Amino acid sequence: MNKIILADSQAIFRAGTAKVLAMDEDLRIIAQCTDLERMFHAITTFPGSIVLLAASLRPDLARLSMLLETTGSRGIIIAENHENPSSYLQYGFRGVVFRSVTGPSLVECVHRVAAGDTWLPTQAVQPELHEDDMVGTRVRDRLTPKEMRIVALIVQGCKNREIALRLKTTEQVIKNYLRSIYDKTGVSDRLELALFTIHHQVLARAAAEVSNKMEAEAQAASGAIA
Repeated sequence: MNKIILADSQAIFRAGTAKVLAMDEDLRIIAQCTDLERMFHAITTFPGSIVLLAASLRPDLARLSMLLETTGSRGIIIAENHENPSSYLQYGFRGVVFRSVTGPSLVECVHRVAAGDTWLPTQAVQPELHEDDMVGTRVRDRLTPKEMRIVALIVQGCKNREIALRLKTTEQVIKNYLRSIYDKTGVSDRLELALFTIHHQVLARAAAEVSNKMEAEAQAASGAIA
């Protein structure tokens, strides 16, 4: 039984990753961490683990590498889709996957690392090479600006109540929009929607752009009030 420590601040992606790994009888998730402090504590508490952590947590790679070596653990980095995966191997990490990794590839990566091998994405490509993602393009073009805002907030892990507050509407309206979004994307729930978005680069970039725009709008509004 391989012990897994999962560290990622993105709740919806963490839940999806945990769901995928839990289906394998040889893998057991012993800790889920939302920040670096909890992750370092878990690594110390459960030596000999496979640590699957998001690069977005921005850990001190040298310190983390030393701790992994001291505790007999092995690290796998969840890199953002635009990053160079090979750079992490220089710090002693045994595997790298992109956020767009498929479930079977993620499980295979964990097993390979547990067996002492290393793992890099089979296609270390840059986002601009994904322009042929016709599914992502088609869904992006079908979504309205309001629906895209909801998708962006879903990817961030927001619940319906929080989305309604952010968009100045009601939870029932958000539920109505979600039904439309599910129909257009072919998914059945918010977890599948988040993973669908992450796995289609064109759609993921559109959601990220909307998120940045909403953040800028929020900061401008806050500055105006001040």
